Amino acid sequence: MRSGRTTPSAARNWPFLAGFVATERRLGERARAAGSGPAFAYEFLRFGVKQGWACLFGGLLCALLIGTHLFYPADAPLTRYDFLTLAAVLIQVALLALGMETWEEAKVIAIYHVVGTAMEIFKTGVGSWIYPEASLLRIAGVPLFTGFMYASIGSYIARVWRLFDFRFSRHPPLALTLPLAGAIYVNFFSHHYTADMRAVLFIATGLLFGGTVVHFKVWQVHRRMPLLLGFVLVSLFIWLAENIGTASRVWLYPNQAAGWSPVSAAKLGSWFLLMIVSYVLVTLVNRPEPMPEADAAPGQPVGSNAPRPAR
Repeated sequence: MRSGRTTPSAARNWPFLAGFVATERRLGERARAAGSGPAFAYEFLRFGVKQGWACLFGGLLCALLIGTHLFYPADAPLTRYDFLTLAAVLIQVALLALGMETWEEAKVIAIYHVVGTAMEIFKTGVGSWIYPEASLLRIAGVPLFTGFMYASIGSYIARVWRLFDFRFSRHPPLALTLPLAGAIYVNFFSHHYTADMRAVLFIATGLLFGGTVVHFKVWQVHRRMPLLLGFVLVSLFIWLAENIGTASRVWLYPNQAAGWSPVSAAKLGSWFLLMIVSYVLVTLVNRPEPMPEADAAPGQPVGSNAPRPAR
């Protein structure tokens, strides 16, 4: 059964979308009236559009990485890295000014910028990767735009949370997730000097989030997915973006100095753990809300009118 709760339009958070609401509603009504096939196609398309909107900040950064690699003049008075830094700042300002990003999302980006920059300074210092080009806007050899690349992950999580009206079943409390995120972050530094606790952290993550289900609303009803699966899928896309970054020679791993090669699949584990840190940081702003209809039958879309089995 339905809860009767109506999700506010995303235009409430992003006024830029207000002009599209009426058009989208008409398209949805036509798709629903045309039958189950067009309705499914419309929901699938709507899922892709929402994901694209959630990736706005990261997508623009990726476009900049590729574009500057292909077209930025080598003899420009402003170095490529400094151009990327200024462009990232301008994108941030424009998104806020146009109502395409909320101030809450900007707070997440700022927090993650600091967290990411601190990790970059350490990792480049121990030789994990390098930034091969010159720049003026940098700290300890780390170009300032790198913090925005980390922040784009937090921006995505915050935006997708609102766009898909996230609700949760069996979500672990902050009192447990925050120490886990802290331990993961510390291990990114400490494993260079002491034992790598990655295996333990994977197990702890599985124990904490193994039973957690995220309910996300694409169109009319909430769908469901194990939250751990969501973490894996996002980590995969971050790994693909990392391949774009190294292929465009924004940064390089030691084995890529002589010529580019794909980033090792082993990095997926690192991105998965970093996803946990990102996610927990976002929960400091967006607190997980329970799904009232979380006891719907397995395989049944949450919020549907299909009858439930007798208990």
